[in-house]
Amino acid sequence: MVVLYLIENRIGEGRPSRKESQMELFDLIKALILGFVEGMTEFAPVSSTGHLIIVDDMWLKTEEFLGKYPAITFKIVIQLGSILAVVVVFWKRLFSLVGLYNVENGVKMSERFNLLHVIVGMLPAVILGFAFKDLIDDYLFGVETVIIALVAGALLMIAADRFGPKHPRVQTLDQITYKQAFTVGLVQCLSLWPGFSRSGATISGGVLFGMNHRTAADFTFIMAVPIMAGASLVSVLKNWEYMSMDHIWFYVVGFLSAFIFSLISIRFFLKLISRIKLVPFAIYRIVLAIILAVIVFL
Repeated sequence: MVVLYLIENRIGEGRPSRKESQMELFDLIKALILGFVEGMTEFAPVSSTGHLIIVDDMWLKTEEFLGKYPAITFKIVIQLGSILAVVVVFWKRLFSLVGLYNVENGVKMSERFNLLHVIVGMLPAVILGFAFKDLIDDYLFGVETVIIALVAGALLMIAADRFGPKHPRVQTLDQITYKQAFTVGLVQCLSLWPGFSRSGATISGGVLFGMNHRTAADFTFIMAVPIMAGASLVSVLKNWEYMSMDHIWFYVVGFLSAFIFSLISIRFFLKLISRIKLVPFAIYRIVLAIILAVIVFL
C-alpha cells in the first residue's frame, strides 16, 4: 500500500502517467513472480525449466518487454540469488571445503567430506556440458523435449525410491566415498537435458548408490554452488557486450525474490525429503508434464 501511495503521489516535472506507473508496478510484480518460481523450483526435484516455460514463456513473456539480452541478464541475476541462498544455508560446509571453517564432527580430517569430492562429482557434467552445449541448445531446448524429460526424471526418481537400499550405509556427507561422488556425477549428466532437474538426477543417483535421502540432498546442494556459479559466469562472459542495467529495479526485485524464496524452499525441502522421499515429487512432475502437453498440443 505504501508503494502504491508513493507512486500515485509523485510530483514534479516528468511525472509519469497513471498508466505508466501501473505498468512499472506490474513489471516489478513480474520480477517478483519469476524470482518466486526460480527460488521455489531450482532446488526441488521438479524442474525449474518446466515451471519457467509455463510462467514466463507462456504467460509473463519477459523477453517481449525487456528485450532478448536484458532477459538473459535477468535469468543470470535470479540464478545468482538462488546460489547465494545455498551459500547461506551451507556456509559452514562450503567454507570448510576451502579451509575457512573447521567443522567439529569427530571425524578425522583425512576422512572428511572435502573439495575433491565436489570436484569429482562435478567433473562428468562439466566435461559433457562444455563438449555438447551447442547440441543440447539446438536439439533438447524445446517444450516437447522438456515434457519428455519431466517424465523421464520422474521415472528415475520412482526407481530410486523403489530399488535404492532400504538401509543405506551413507548417513552423512563424511561417509561419501570418491567413487560414490563420481557415480552420482555421472547420473547428474542426465540433468544436462533441460527439464530433467539437476537435484532430481543427483538425489536419485545418491539414493541408488547407497546414500540416505538427506545426505544425497546435502551433496546435491553443495555441488550446485560451483556448477551454477560457473554456468552463470560462462553466460556473463558470453553475453558481456549485451549486458544491460536499463532495468535495474527489475533485476533487484528478481534477485531478492529468488534469494528469499530459495532460502525458504531449501530449508523446507531438507526437512521434508527424509520423510516423503522422491515419489511425491515424481507424481508432481508427471502432472506438470501433462499440463504442459495439454497447453502445447491442444
